[in-house]
Amino acid sequence: MSNADQQAMFATPSPSPQMILHAIAHPLRRKILGWLKDAIRYFPQQAYGREFGVCAGQIALRCGLAQSTVSQHLSLLKKAELIEEHRIGPVRFFTRNEVTLQRFTHQLADLLAHPLRAANHQTD
Repeated sequence: MSNADQQAMFATPSPSPQMILHAIAHPLRRKILGWLKDAIRYFPQQAYGREFGVCAGQIALRCGLAQSTVSQHLSLLKKAELIEEHRIGPVRFFTRNEVTLQRFTHQLADLLAHPLRAANHQTD
């Protein structure tokens, strides 16, 4: 990734690392992110086209949980901006937000590479 690409990626505000860590703390939410990364493999039966992502119903079927439970998990991932929602009529589709995921990866790498700087920043 070029320096200009990195600057553009960090130009817009992003959710806090704490919010993202909270969102990915639950194993099911991490699984959902993994499934969305390879949607063709994990959701081969989706009746709708894939141009908008994976429909919420398919995610719920894969989880084997109630739609309301899965909706809560999706809502938290959406609040942390790890996924994006697209509505087409009554159907909700989800895709991974790769920009937020890349930002978080860079933030986490920086935090781990410079733990004292991060600790000093929290006490300010």
